[in-house]
Amino acid sequence: MTIAEELARRIGTITFADLPPEAVAWAKVGILDTVGVTLAGSAEACAQIVSRVAVHSLGPALLFGTSRSVAPLDAALINGTAAHALDFDDCSNSMGGHPSAPVLPALFALASTRKTSGRDFLTAYIAGLETETRLARGVNFHHYEKGWHPTSTLGTFGAAAASTHLLGLDARRTATALSLAASLASGIKANFGTMTKPLHVGHASRNGMMAALLAANDYTASHDAFEHRQGFFLVFNGAGNFSAEAVFSDWAAPLDILQPGIAIKQYPCCGSTHPVIDAMLALVEEHALTPAMVERVDSWTHARRLAHTNRPNPTSALDAKFSVQYCLARALMHGRVMLDHFEGDAYKDRDAQALLPRIHAAPHPDMSMASIDHFGGEVHVQTKDGRRLSAKVDRPLGRGPEKPLPRSRLEAKFLDCARRALEPAGTTRVLRMIEKFDELENVGDLAKILTDGCRSQGARTADAIAVRSRTI
Repeated sequence: MTIAEELARRIGTITFADLPPEAVAWAKVGILDTVGVTLAGSAEACAQIVSRVAVHSLGPALLFGTSRSVAPLDAALINGTAAHALDFDDCSNSMGGHPSAPVLPALFALASTRKTSGRDFLTAYIAGLETETRLARGVNFHHYEKGWHPTSTLGTFGAAAASTHLLGLDARRTATALSLAASLASGIKANFGTMTKPLHVGHASRNGMMAALLAANDYTASHDAFEHRQGFFLVFNGAGNFSAEAVFSDWAAPLDILQPGIAIKQYPCCGSTHPVIDAMLALVEEHALTPAMVERVDSWTHARRLAHTNRPNPTSALDAKFSVQYCLARALMHGRVMLDHFEGDAYKDRDAQALLPRIHAAPHPDMSMASIDHFGGEVHVQTKDGRRLSAKVDRPLGRGPEKPLPRSRLEAKFLDCARRALEPAGTTRVLRMIEKFDELENVGDLAKILTDGCRSQGARTADAIAVRSRTI
């Protein structure tokens, strides 16, 4: 049996009846968080441009944040891009990336084509997460450090697995979809800090769903696409840098959504900056720090994380999301880090720019590259009156079930994100519906509420006409 075939067999064994209640609860957290950040991200330029370029036909799948419905593959691409547009979506320690954003847009698009119960949707979502994160255990962190973007490369498999599960494909067709996904997976970290990073996610969501749809129609692919001498493992990682055994070891025991679990972001910037943001905010609160009091800031994070966040002079709003220096400047200035700090020309703010030369980042000397626990951080502040203040965070708040984001903060984040696209009544209705997601008879009911509550309802007719008249 090939790796794709064994993966397919295991994906097919995941049923709602066997899911622990805690897994269902966390899946609903992931859905709530992803819907919120997708609504907020739908207005971002990266999602808007993809929408203008990609949409060529009407269909049943909703574009989040609008009243437009388009072809499912187009919706997966655009909603996937929107889900990651703000870099505010959930994270996974196993994956070294963002687990839900590639998977859920594909599932919502597929659910628009057939009556889908909340339970079936949740089960498919968890199956997709289990697949991508278990593959991650087989290739990380060499895969990550080599320069691949796991959210995109591995997220393609997650979207494919979730889609095959929702479609009810047999093991043979599921193996074909995974093998197709091996050829469709892509995404390099060189494009972090640009619009291309969220495009990776839309691309993964669309390609994973397309792989499942092709397999459902008896498309063919080589089932040894993982282990072949020119297959995914050897091409993407190289000999000696992966473990097929690690993919299957302790499969679903426990489910990855439970251990290490999904991490919910408090701040709309790269998760690698979050531990030192937490540390800085603790110092600001404890010592009533202001920028005028500070002579120098030293920030230490894991070398793996610093590699893409050591950006002392960000040159765009997206670049600023990956600048640990900029994020710490905002935390020191405001006692919080908000969406507004990464919009438009906010990164050019005179006070923020004046702080940047005082903030120095380096790899933490006590954090080994061999460690898989790489989400700690430490901040030292030298004040102008001679004090040296320090704070250390082993793991930021929200980083998994062991340190969950309080429910009040989760809901506040959702409402803050959703209000950018929905009327207030709509945001509350969506929140309450997702709380009872496992009781939904048809996930399409959620899409209807998203459409009815959309702030841009007046544009519905104009949008439809524009889509019909668009030429390639």
